[in-house]
Amino acid sequence: MSTLFTNKNETPHKETEIPLDTRIYMDDLQAATRVGSGLFNLIKAEKACTTLAEVIILCIGTDRSTGDCLGPLIGSKLKEDRSFPYHVYGTLDYPVHASNLAEYLEEIDKKHQNPLVVAIDACLGKVDSVGYINLRKGSLKPGAGVNKNLPPVGDIHITGVVNVGGFMEYFVLQNTRLSVVMKMATVITRGIASGCLMFNKCQIK
Repeated sequence: MSTLFTNKNETPHKETEIPLDTRIYMDDLQAATRVGSGLFNLIKAEKACTTLAEVIILCIGTDRSTGDCLGPLIGSKLKEDRSFPYHVYGTLDYPVHASNLAEYLEEIDKKHQNPLVVAIDACLGKVDSVGYINLRKGSLKPGAGVNKNLPPVGDIHITGVVNVGGFMEYFVLQNTRLSVVMKMATVITRGIASGCLMFNKCQIK
């Protein structure tokens, strides 16, 4: 579970400070399309002004907690899509979490030359934010919501507000409704797939 950063040198801010145009409700009929187009534009903007060689999808979380399995669910769904063009780290079988994040970041650094990393994680927020998907440029801070000291990750991040935060975060994550997480994972997966496929086609042309 994450706290968001606008970039790697800034302090964390609350989920409610995210601009409204980056927030997409999971039940919106156009939710997946909006996630896809938003991600496409962010990747395109990043790649246009850098020498980034490839895109990495880094899905953070654990299958041992209902609320925190959003990332691994998305990673598994993307891995099952044989047409998906980019590398995916973090699945239900091989989750990326607090205990092994540093190892995966080292592996990514060794295997991929100057990649653009899209980091995905669950987060907690206010009651009226539950079910919203946040898409934004910059890093997120995994584990900050449950007092874990982990490095900020990602050039772009996608987070899903799975439950209400502010008290007993571990208990809240363990008791998050699976239906919310599954629905959100499906929407985000479709959005990532469409956005990345659009960008990949642009590169091929």
